[in-house]
Amino acid sequence: MSAPVATPVPPATLTGRAAERIGELLVREGLLTREQLIRALEDHVGAPGQRLGYTVVKLGLVSETDVVRMLARQYRLPAVDLSRFRVDLRLLKLVPAELAYRHSVLPLRLEGRTLTVALADPLALGVIDDLKFVTRYDIQPVLAGEGSIRAAIEKSYEAAELQMAQVLEQVAAEEEDIEVLQPGRDEGYDASAALVDEAPVVRLVNALLRDAVLKGASDIHFECFEHELRVRYRVDGALQEVMRPPFKMRAALISRLKIMASLNIAERRVPQDGRIKLKVARKVIDFRVSTLPTLFGEKVVLRILDKGNLTLELDKFGIEARPERELMEAIANPYGMVLVTGPTGSGKTTTLYSALAKVNTGDVNIMTAEDPVEYNLHGINQVPVRQDVGMTFAAALRAFLRQDPNIIMVGEIRDLETGGIAIKAALTGHMVMSTLHTNSAPETITRLLDMGLEPFNVASAVNLILAQRLVRRVCGGCRTRHHPDDAELAGAKVRRDTRLRELHFTAAALSDARARATPEAAPLLAGLSPDTTIGELPFFRGAGCDACGGTGLKGRQGLYEVMTMTAGLKKLVMTGADAQALRDAAIAQGMLTLRMDGWLKVLKGVTTLDQVIRETSA
Repeated sequence: MSAPVATPVPPATLTGRAAERIGELLVREGLLTREQLIRALEDHVGAPGQRLGYTVVKLGLVSETDVVRMLARQYRLPAVDLSRFRVDLRLLKLVPAELAYRHSVLPLRLEGRTLTVALADPLALGVIDDLKFVTRYDIQPVLAGEGSIRAAIEKSYEAAELQMAQVLEQVAAEEEDIEVLQPGRDEGYDASAALVDEAPVVRLVNALLRDAVLKGASDIHFECFEHELRVRYRVDGALQEVMRPPFKMRAALISRLKIMASLNIAERRVPQDGRIKLKVARKVIDFRVSTLPTLFGEKVVLRILDKGNLTLELDKFGIEARPERELMEAIANPYGMVLVTGPTGSGKTTTLYSALAKVNTGDVNIMTAEDPVEYNLHGINQVPVRQDVGMTFAAALRAFLRQDPNIIMVGEIRDLETGGIAIKAALTGHMVMSTLHTNSAPETITRLLDMGLEPFNVASAVNLILAQRLVRRVCGGCRTRHHPDDAELAGAKVRRDTRLRELHFTAAALSDARARATPEAAPLLAGLSPDTTIGELPFFRGAGCDACGGTGLKGRQGLYEVMTMTAGLKKLVMTGADAQALRDAAIAQGMLTLRMDGWLKVLKGVTTLDQVIRETSA
């Protein structure tokens, strides 16, 4: 009677061997007779893509509960009853519907970096790897009946589609709240392009733009792949998928965006840049639009410039008391140079705007050269850099010096020519602010010298250098105590017995941490001193809630390294000291490095150690 059990099953099912193993387990557990197994395998062969467990349940030979219980016991995996779960529709964005239907998997819960997924096949290790790749989360598999999973998938993904339809209906009902200001028409627009003005495409684009603004996104990505179109938002620095529109809408959707941005819809071979001005719920929002030809169509990225979200108060960014005071003193000087450094997207421009807002009074002439101008600031003369017509940073700076300026802000010092003019302006009675791309404040001096600027001029002109990063904040709605393990501490290059004194923390810095700590952390910092060990410190993280979408993180926080150019540091620059020597001298004078400032934010319960390790170096 054993020969029929070895009946080959097509690889497209579950693989024949896997089906045989599960069949033998069912017989061994007494849930099936050998004759019933033969019958089930014969039916199984005739249904490619169907798992044996589903087949025996469909034939009424075994209950789904018994199959799940047996598999859970044999493979030591937890089993769940899906009837007791309410699937969070937001999690469905992590697992594409096609993948869920094909492999019978359903996302159930997200806790931190772990996504719990129900699956019917305990041997589907490849599916778990696919889920890790697609979702970018660690996967915790749990077992459920395939019939239950299929029913839940159909119900959940249909609900998600209905939810998107409701969003579109809501946008249609609130059409008066969305208005394209100065709509564009270009030379590539013809009668065929009018198709993109049809209601479904217009409503979908309006829905996405409005939704992104309301969710506080900074960017919207429209990405074309071989068989699908994906839309993602960047919220708090992290990209998250929001939907996959019908693939047939790809050309019309992208053309609609290009028309709104006054771009040439007939040109698909070269990148294009434009702007959209949209009135959303009585607020005027600017979108900076960039298109890029890719293998399967054009990728479109919209940068959302919502002036209502522009905060120009430095203390709200999280800068500590002493660095903030030193920065304010530096920009209050009548001449000299203040430099802000950090990678793209670290908030350098926002910091400069905040500094300009502090000195923007009626008795000063402020001029800026930016590439591009992101926000229009009242009372400030802002000049866009245009390389194609020769309006470079250097050309703008030369023109500024003939415009009787008090304060000059140049978007970036990229070369010797721009750096030389900026230094000259700082030495001849102007306050100059600018940015560079370096990893730390001391390395900025090295970069200026490597450009070819003279050490004496750099030492004389530079008043202060600020390096910054952005980290994600712990969600205030679900903040809880956290006890890091040794591996997490090792990533920060500390041990449990490491004292704060060894990290260069002074009593003054710790006192400031107590004064600005979160309500949950403040009582735990009462006895903090430089002799406190890492093992005695409070750590916090978010457990995950509706407010943060289950991530435990909501909003962003700045980390700052402020190096004031004292007489001692200026002397080191003129003697050719390297970045490490400058760093050591600055720390001895009380400078908080980016990592040290990150530790303060961890102590306050503002961010996590993982975020600080990711964004800073020791």
